[in-house]
Amino acid sequence: MDTKRRTGRQLKSANSAGSGSRAPMLSEVLAESIENIQGELGYSPDLKVRKVDLGGERPVQAAAVHLSGLADKTSVNEFVVGSLLLNTDAWTQGHDDSPPDLPALLLSRILEIGEAEVQEDWNDIMLAVLSGDTAILIEGYTLAIICETRGGETRSVEESSSQMVVRGPKDGFVEAVGTNVSLIRRRIKSSRLRLEFMKLGTETKTHVAMMYLKEIASEDLVEEVRERLNRIANDEVLESGYLEELIQDKTFTPFPTIYNTERPDVAAGNLLEGRVVVIVDGTPFVLILPAVFTQFFQSAEDYAQRFDIAILMRIVRYVSFIVLLLGPSVYIAFTTYHYEMIPTTLLINLLSQRENVPFPAFVEALLMEGAFEILREAGVRMPRAIGQTVSVVGALILGSAVVEAGIITPIMVIVIALTGIASFAIPAYNMAIAGRIIRFAFLLLAGMFGFYGITLGLIVLVAHMNSLRSFGLPYLSPFVSLSMMDKRDTILRLPVWLLEPGQSPQQMRDEMPEFKRVTSGHESELAPLIKKNEDRGKRPKGEGEAE
Repeated sequence: MDTKRRTGRQLKSANSAGSGSRAPMLSEVLAESIENIQGELGYSPDLKVRKVDLGGERPVQAAAVHLSGLADKTSVNEFVVGSLLLNTDAWTQGHDDSPPDLPALLLSRILEIGEAEVQEDWNDIMLAVLSGDTAILIEGYTLAIICETRGGETRSVEESSSQMVVRGPKDGFVEAVGTNVSLIRRRIKSSRLRLEFMKLGTETKTHVAMMYLKEIASEDLVEEVRERLNRIANDEVLESGYLEELIQDKTFTPFPTIYNTERPDVAAGNLLEGRVVVIVDGTPFVLILPAVFTQFFQSAEDYAQRFDIAILMRIVRYVSFIVLLLGPSVYIAFTTYHYEMIPTTLLINLLSQRENVPFPAFVEALLMEGAFEILREAGVRMPRAIGQTVSVVGALILGSAVVEAGIITPIMVIVIALTGIASFAIPAYNMAIAGRIIRFAFLLLAGMFGFYGITLGLIVLVAHMNSLRSFGLPYLSPFVSLSMMDKRDTILRLPVWLLEPGQSPQQMRDEMPEFKRVTSGHESELAPLIKKNEDRGKRPKGEGEAE
């Protein structure tokens, strides 16, 4: 019998079409409301229901419903259930019956929880319970009081593992969107900082936060980001990478057009530059948009160190990216097509090494690049205790073994090793991966056409990068601009007082009244500490000397 394979989406649509049962809802009968909630969640064992009696001689029954793994037990026990049990005397004294508006009285006089609201929509009530809140159901009412009790196990704030620095803040984002928002607000204490929440994913209902600075971020940019996020209709949004693929301008490009970071100081700095930050619940990586090419070569440490140190480090990163792209391909072009460009002594040495090697340089490079990528991936996926050891020892053993076996020349091992090390000097991991992908294209061009192929590849690469946009911003915008002021923070990192409009340190010292000329033609920075005499020819008297 022939059977037709059906995908998960087809099964889901078939199940939804075949289910004609009426959607559950709250009832004035408390038992029915609890039954509907339990049935909606499949009678899950982690759904906890705590029933209490409110009132005097004829009490009204209520129930607090929450999921034990998502709600904070202390908040539920002390501020929800505890306040219901202890504070009911506030309205039972002198009243035999319940007040006409019991939910309003619970909100205004009984509940001690920080945030609570009345909710009547069934979907909103279920979403609140599934998010970790507690729903209070009352006999005789078709509504619920939602109390914010979200908690559960969360990871504490730790140092970023993917963007480490020597000097600078050591805190990093975590998987809780509320904590991540607070880390940014701690750095930007401005009333212009705007925060918007939305829920994405028809099944996951993931909390997503969008932050920007009003009057600094472009209104068109904010509206474009908001519109692209609201257009997402996927079932699942489990990580910020889902959003990155759904809202980016161009899909088929190796270059990342949206920046992601684990560092709150980087997110705060980009907010101050007019960008938009998107925070996704469940992941420590936040999205920063729009992004430009130079942004992926900047590190948070560039602004914590002196500008001359930052300039050196940036130059090293750009040189490393060039080596990553063109290192093996230039070697292949030299040794395959352009012998005349190699010094004679070095050429003789290279030819003597290649005498017993059966493969051309192009095949050598492919073999070594493939082996290096396998070792890199194995080192990442293996347990942390042995992953680094396996990758380093494997590279050493493999490199020496292939040279001794006469399969690969020693110079090729050096070139591939230098290329691999250069990829680790790039701060952004996704930009390093883009360079690794493009490197194989340059290997193929160099093996077929030599330097002519490399030149053609560079022209196509620059043209492709020039065509990229990130939310309307040209990807190469710092370089294509004719204004030199736009290049103050690209390859070079000028002093901070030149990056922002303001005064130089010299101007600030000149305007301070303490810094005055104590001798003709000389300015002393110790002037505030020296008591000047009327006679400039004398030295200041020591403390304690008599006049």
